[in-house]
Amino acid sequence: MKHVIFSSMLILGVACGPVAMADQAMDTGSSHHFIKDSTITTKVKAKLAEKHLSTLTRIKVDTDENGVVYLSGRAPTQDASDLAAMIAKNTEGVNSVHNSIAVEP
Repeated sequence: MKHVIFSSMLILGVACGPVAMADQAMDTGSSHHFIKDSTITTKVKAKLAEKHLSTLTRIKVDTDENGVVYLSGRAPTQDASDLAAMIAKNTEGVNSVHNSIAVEP
């Protein structure tokens, strides 16, 4: 009897496994998950570093697979925040920029 129960559970587990995995693969929930484009991110960070402004080193840069750059972090002035966004926007491969840099003097 134990073999019958064990075999039934094994067959059921094998049969349901692909369904459970397919559900996870198709998850398109509202979480903000990026496939990062490290090439564009590196280009933007290099351009920010070229400006030799210590205020721009506290800015975090993320890029998704569509060339959308997300800027976050802190800047001492709105001008510094705007400069970072302009630098990112003028980088090859960038399609748009979302500037979430907080201005904190």
